[in-house]
Amino acid sequence: MKFGYARVSGLSQDLAQQKEQLVKNGVDEDNIYAEKFTGTTEQRPKWQKLNKQLRKDDEVVFTKVDRIGRSVKVAVDIVNDLLDKGVKVYIIQLNGYVNKQDAMGKMLFNFLTIMAEFEHDMIVDRLAQGKAYAKAHNPNYHEGRPKRRITNRYRKIYELSKEHSIKETAEISGVSESTVKRIRKQIRDEQQ
Repeated sequence: MKFGYARVSGLSQDLAQQKEQLVKNGVDEDNIYAEKFTGTTEQRPKWQKLNKQLRKDDEVVFTKVDRIGRSVKVAVDIVNDLLDKGVKVYIIQLNGYVNKQDAMGKMLFNFLTIMAEFEHDMIVDRLAQGKAYAKAHNPNYHEGRPKRRITNRYRKIYELSKEHSIKETAEISGVSESTVKRIRKQIRDEQQ
């Protein structure tokens, strides 16, 4: 059976392009496992689910090497594990199957995994440099998510939460319980 795996690292990123490429390469939409999860770890729920059901002579299609994993070790370990189980690994970026017996294919795969890890390291480095610069030059710099702006709607949710439980407030207002808790905490902190 032919499966596809698509992955993006950030919640704001879109999986549509990868899914489209997988379908164009013969993967049925029902056999595409897609998730928004970092590639620097093998602990990805959808990947683990797919990997558990793979059998000898199945095929997994990836759009690019870095979708398998962002570190050389993770990507190589995953591909070696698949090949050892008799699962074929097709990478659209390589326009072919990974073959441990083919020296050129093995070298190209290893080179691309090294480049994926290098690219990831460069992104992390640039982010760290940007944060350091911002901290040094902007006295108002604050790392992390900006504070929620308290709107009239949030004030109403806060008032509602004074009369009802967190769970009831969440159900009535249509926001999550954690959002109700954060609104309550922020408004209380502002009032002090």
